[in-house]
Amino acid sequence: MFCSIAIKPRSALRNVTLGLATMLAMVPTKATFAATTTTTFTSQITIQATCTIISATNLDFGTQGVLSANVDQSSTLQVQCTDTTPYDIGLNAGTGTGATVATRKMTSGGATVNYSLYTDAGRTTVWGDTIGTDTVAATGNGASQSYTLFGRVPPQTTPAPATYVDTITVTVTY
Repeated sequence: MFCSIAIKPRSALRNVTLGLATMLAMVPTKATFAATTTTTFTSQITIQATCTIISATNLDFGTQGVLSANVDQSSTLQVQCTDTTPYDIGLNAGTGTGATVATRKMTSGGATVNYSLYTDAGRTTVWGDTIGTDTVAATGNGASQSYTLFGRVPPQTTPAPATYVDTITVTVTY
Protein backbone atom coordinates (compact mmCIF):
# COMPACT_ATOMS: atom_id res chain seq x y z
CA MET A 1 0.00 0.00 0.00
CA PHE A 2 1.35 3.38 -0.96
CA CYS A 3 0.39 6.68 0.43
CA SER A 4 1.57 10.08 -0.59
CA ILE A 5 1.50 13.18 1.48
CA ALA A 6 1.85 16.56 -0.12
CA ILE A 7 3.32 19.15 2.18
CA LYS A 8 2.87 22.79 1.47
CA PRO A 9 4.99 25.16 3.49
CA ARG A 10 2.11 27.15 5.03
CA SER A 11 0.06 24.23 6.17
CA ALA A 12 2.76 21.64 6.65
CA LEU A 13 1.75 20.64 10.16
CA ARG A 14 -1.92 20.36 9.22
CA ASN A 15 -1.14 18.20 6.21
CA VAL A 16 1.15 15.89 8.21
CA THR A 17 -1.57 15.40 10.78
CA LEU A 18 -4.17 14.66 8.09
CA GLY A 19 -1.84 12.25 6.38
CA LEU A 20 -1.09 10.32 9.54
CA ALA A 21 -4.78 10.12 10.35
CA THR A 22 -5.47 8.78 6.87
CA MET A 23 -2.75 6.16 7.21
CA LEU A 24 -3.99 5.04 10.59
CA ALA A 25 -7.50 4.69 9.25
CA MET A 26 -6.21 2.29 6.62
CA VAL A 27 -4.38 0.03 9.12
CA PRO A 28 -6.56 -2.98 9.95
CA THR A 29 -7.52 -3.09 13.66
CA LYS A 30 -9.08 -5.75 15.77
CA ALA A 31 -11.77 -4.33 18.07
CA THR A 32 -12.47 -6.15 21.37
CA PHE A 33 -15.84 -5.79 23.03
CA ALA A 34 -16.73 -7.22 26.47
CA ALA A 35 -20.22 -8.56 26.88
CA THR A 36 -21.96 -9.12 30.24
CA THR A 37 -25.13 -10.66 31.46
CA THR A 38 -26.62 -10.80 34.95
CA THR A 39 -29.15 -12.72 36.95
CA THR A 40 -30.21 -12.92 40.58
CA PHE A 41 -30.92 -15.67 43.08
CA THR A 42 -32.24 -15.81 46.62
CA SER A 43 -30.75 -17.32 49.76
CA GLN A 44 -33.17 -18.89 52.21
CA ILE A 45 -33.29 -20.82 55.47
CA THR A 46 -36.31 -21.89 57.47
CA ILE A 47 -35.82 -21.95 61.24
CA GLN A 48 -38.24 -24.16 63.08
CA ALA A 49 -38.93 -24.10 66.81
CA THR A 50 -36.32 -26.36 68.38
CA CYS A 51 -34.77 -26.97 71.78
CA THR A 52 -31.74 -28.99 72.73
CA ILE A 53 -30.23 -29.93 76.08
CA ILE A 54 -26.62 -28.79 75.96
CA SER A 55 -25.55 -30.34 79.26
CA ALA A 56 -26.70 -31.69 82.60
CA THR A 57 -24.01 -31.95 85.27
CA ASN A 58 -24.09 -34.73 87.86
CA LEU A 59 -25.39 -33.92 91.33
CA ASP A 60 -22.87 -35.27 93.84
CA PHE A 61 -23.72 -35.09 97.53
CA GLY A 62 -20.17 -36.17 98.41
CA THR A 63 -19.10 -38.62 101.07
CA GLN A 64 -21.20 -38.52 104.24
CA GLY A 65 -21.46 -40.38 107.53
CA VAL A 66 -24.62 -40.41 109.62
CA LEU A 67 -27.38 -38.43 107.86
CA SER A 68 -28.37 -36.27 110.85
CA ALA A 69 -28.50 -32.89 109.05
CA ASN A 70 -29.43 -31.60 105.60
CA VAL A 71 -26.84 -32.25 102.91
CA ASP A 72 -27.29 -29.61 100.19
CA GLN A 73 -25.68 -29.52 96.74
CA SER A 74 -26.51 -28.11 93.32
CA SER A 75 -25.84 -28.81 89.68
CA THR A 76 -26.66 -27.11 86.39
CA LEU A 77 -28.59 -27.73 83.21
CA GLN A 78 -28.02 -25.86 79.98
CA VAL A 79 -30.80 -25.65 77.41
CA GLN A 80 -30.74 -23.89 74.06
CA CYS A 81 -33.96 -23.05 72.21
CA THR A 82 -34.70 -20.95 69.18
CA ASP A 83 -35.54 -17.34 69.91
CA THR A 84 -39.11 -16.77 71.21
CA THR A 85 -39.78 -20.52 71.62
CA PRO A 86 -41.60 -21.23 74.91
CA TYR A 87 -40.52 -24.39 76.72
CA ASP A 88 -40.78 -26.31 80.00
CA ILE A 89 -38.01 -28.27 81.73
CA GLY A 90 -39.16 -31.30 83.68
CA LEU A 91 -37.29 -33.76 85.92
CA ASN A 92 -38.79 -37.20 86.42
CA ALA A 93 -38.92 -39.10 89.74
CA GLY A 94 -35.81 -41.09 88.90
CA THR A 95 -35.18 -44.83 88.80
CA GLY A 96 -35.41 -45.63 92.53
CA THR A 97 -38.25 -48.01 93.40
CA GLY A 98 -41.11 -46.10 95.02
CA ALA A 99 -39.64 -42.68 94.18
CA THR A 100 -41.81 -39.63 93.52
CA VAL A 101 -40.76 -36.15 92.42
CA ALA A 102 -41.19 -35.03 96.04
CA THR A 103 -39.06 -37.87 97.44
CA ARG A 104 -36.54 -39.33 95.05
CA LYS A 105 -34.43 -42.36 96.05
CA MET A 106 -30.77 -43.11 95.49
CA THR A 107 -30.29 -46.87 95.77
CA SER A 108 -27.67 -49.49 96.47
CA GLY A 109 -29.09 -52.97 96.27
CA GLY A 110 -32.36 -52.80 98.22
CA ALA A 111 -31.26 -49.87 100.46
CA THR A 112 -32.15 -46.26 99.68
CA VAL A 113 -31.23 -42.68 100.55
CA ASN A 114 -34.08 -40.19 100.11
CA TYR A 115 -33.46 -36.80 98.50
CA SER A 116 -35.32 -34.04 96.69
CA LEU A 117 -34.63 -31.63 93.82
CA TYR A 118 -35.77 -28.01 93.90
CA THR A 119 -36.00 -25.03 91.55
CA ASP A 120 -34.87 -22.51 94.18
CA ALA A 121 -31.91 -22.07 96.52
CA GLY A 122 -34.28 -22.00 99.54
CA ARG A 123 -35.35 -25.52 98.55
CA THR A 124 -39.05 -24.77 98.85
CA THR A 125 -40.31 -25.57 95.31
CA VAL A 126 -39.93 -29.19 94.19
CA TRP A 127 -38.81 -29.65 90.58
CA GLY A 128 -41.00 -32.24 88.90
CA ASP A 129 -42.33 -33.17 85.49
CA THR A 130 -45.94 -31.95 85.36
CA ILE A 131 -46.15 -28.98 82.98
CA GLY A 132 -47.87 -26.01 84.56
CA THR A 133 -47.41 -27.45 88.05
CA ASP A 134 -43.80 -28.18 88.96
CA THR A 135 -41.65 -27.69 85.83
CA VAL A 136 -39.52 -24.66 84.99
CA ALA A 137 -41.07 -22.60 82.18
CA ALA A 138 -39.00 -20.26 80.03
CA THR A 139 -38.71 -18.75 76.56
CA GLY A 140 -35.73 -19.33 74.31
CA ASN A 141 -33.45 -16.51 73.25
CA GLY A 142 -31.41 -18.47 70.70
CA ALA A 143 -28.47 -18.88 73.09
CA SER A 144 -27.67 -21.43 75.77
CA GLN A 145 -29.56 -20.74 79.01
CA SER A 146 -28.37 -22.13 82.36
CA TYR A 147 -30.55 -23.45 85.16
CA THR A 148 -29.43 -24.45 88.62
CA LEU A 149 -31.11 -27.38 90.28
CA PHE A 150 -30.83 -27.56 94.05
CA GLY A 151 -30.64 -30.93 95.78
CA ARG A 152 -31.12 -31.88 99.39
CA VAL A 153 -30.63 -35.12 101.32
CA PRO A 154 -32.68 -34.60 104.51
CA PRO A 155 -31.86 -36.16 107.88
CA GLN A 156 -32.95 -39.82 107.85
CA THR A 157 -32.08 -43.25 109.15
CA THR A 158 -28.67 -43.90 107.65
CA PRO A 159 -28.37 -47.09 105.57
CA ALA A 160 -25.28 -49.30 105.30
CA PRO A 161 -22.06 -47.87 103.83
CA ALA A 162 -22.15 -48.03 99.99
CA THR A 163 -22.41 -45.75 96.98
CA TYR A 164 -26.04 -44.83 96.36
CA VAL A 165 -27.11 -43.62 92.90
CA ASP A 166 -30.18 -42.55 90.99
CA THR A 167 -30.74 -41.51 87.36
CA ILE A 168 -32.96 -38.54 86.59
CA THR A 169 -34.35 -37.91 83.12
CA VAL A 170 -34.52 -34.28 82.00
CA THR A 171 -37.28 -33.51 79.50
CA VAL A 172 -37.62 -30.25 77.60
CA THR A 173 -41.07 -29.78 76.12
CA TYR A 174 -41.53 -27.04 73.52
